[in-house]
Amino acid sequence: MTKAYAQPGDAAGTFLGHPKGLFVLFFAEMWERFSYYGMRALLIFYLTKHWLFSDGESGIIYGAYTALVYITPVLGGYLADKWLGQRKAVLYGAVLLTFGHFIMGFEGDGGQDPASLNIFWLALAFIIVGSGFLKANISVIVGQLYPRTDVRRDGAYTIFYMGINLGAFLGSLLCGYLGETYGWAYGFGAAGFGMLLGLIVFIWGKPLLLGRGEAPDPAKLAAPVMGIKLEWLLYLVGLVAVGVCWWMVQNQAIVGTLLGVAGAILVAYVIFTAVVKLPREDRDRIFAAMFLILGSILFWALFEQAGSSLNLFTDRYVDRAGVPASVFQSLNAGYIVLLAPLFAALWTWLGRRNMEPSAPAKFGLAMLQLGLGFLVLKWGAEAAGIGNATPVLFIFLIYLLHTTGELCLSPVGLSAMNRLAPAHMASLIMGTWFFASATGNFAAGLIAAATGSERASGEGAGKTLVLDVYQTIGLWAIGFGVLVILVSPLIKKLMHLDTLSDADELAGQGEIGEPQAAGVHPQTKGA
Repeated sequence: MTKAYAQPGDAAGTFLGHPKGLFVLFFAEMWERFSYYGMRALLIFYLTKHWLFSDGESGIIYGAYTALVYITPVLGGYLADKWLGQRKAVLYGAVLLTFGHFIMGFEGDGGQDPASLNIFWLALAFIIVGSGFLKANISVIVGQLYPRTDVRRDGAYTIFYMGINLGAFLGSLLCGYLGETYGWAYGFGAAGFGMLLGLIVFIWGKPLLLGRGEAPDPAKLAAPVMGIKLEWLLYLVGLVAVGVCWWMVQNQAIVGTLLGVAGAILVAYVIFTAVVKLPREDRDRIFAAMFLILGSILFWALFEQAGSSLNLFTDRYVDRAGVPASVFQSLNAGYIVLLAPLFAALWTWLGRRNMEPSAPAKFGLAMLQLGLGFLVLKWGAEAAGIGNATPVLFIFLIYLLHTTGELCLSPVGLSAMNRLAPAHMASLIMGTWFFASATGNFAAGLIAAATGSERASGEGAGKTLVLDVYQTIGLWAIGFGVLVILVSPLIKKLMHLDTLSDADELAGQGEIGEPQAAGVHPQTKGA
């Protein structure tokens, strides 16, 4: 099959060899990630210092919020695929996000004032649903700019992924600095202006998208339903979802119950389908995928301490030389930009020599690095003395080890889901992968709550409690990582890589938009 470079999608011209529409999406997504991660860097401090929630309460609220950010793309993706089209869904999501980020700047009087708190919950709800509409669909438009056989597709997703991490890096730096130095409204306001810029770029660049991502049936979308044009009815569904999320983010236990029940049903359905309807090799591949999916829950539960308990630890117990603690949230994105090309080259170099670890083995390596990061921080803090500030070097080290772990798991997991799922189950398996991320984020909130300093008493007790929790989860991560490496040959055998055909892989990629080329977890940089 011929793989051409010049395509009809290049009608508006190219830039750096790619359709100009790619760079519209690059900057729109960059500003969206700028706003999301800028707000995220400040959120745990806003909860504890402004709204005066306890550490435990703040951790659970944070976990419920990030979990909901992962659930709503199911709604946004479904409505876009069925009726709305990706472009209008992204535009609507951007409007909701802009509104939500600006509402976050309304501080009120702080404390537990009910009226002001309700506005804060509403801001979170707008951001949750806006993310669901935008994040579920913008990367799909990237894929639509290229034919399936276009050799530029991987490069396009790599460029797009760099925009994600550049936005996350700059947002954490700027919004974190403004929010902690000049006031919450400045930090959240900067996030809002960033999202507004993303919205403007997306509207301005519509002609460069060349009709990609439009509604599958424009006539049906314009037809009246119950006296209202279907398009506007779908927007009303989004506003109803905002109301539901407004209630759920205040009732975090409901989020946990929803994740538990829905997750059990989803896993049971996938396994039932694999056992009853699939031939042996496809069934085994689904079992391998489920092993990786369940393992990812533990990874994200520990990794996502970054925005909650680790952020508070950095603020309270680290010698930061006056640098705001939230600024250190930029380290993960910065490391990814620097290290992702090196990891991609490393896997290629090892693969050519038949030395590349299998996907399950990489998962085990990811868990080892994750656990080691927590232990390094504990060792460094204890070496400096519990009564003394922890040297900032150990914050750089824990983020480094966690990022290298992420690069062993996130892109590898996306690629594995893509390869292992039969074409007709590709979307279901990818949805299960992201649902596991939501579950991991909620569990992260529960772990962060266990580090709450209000549970400790005595000088240095709060710091000791956090370090003890980190030691426990670090050892569990290392133990699980060793277990995964030991069983990785069995899991690899279940993957039946020797009988995978290119036709099967291409079919699966076509259904889910080749996410593995983006190279990183979309929460992490794309929830």
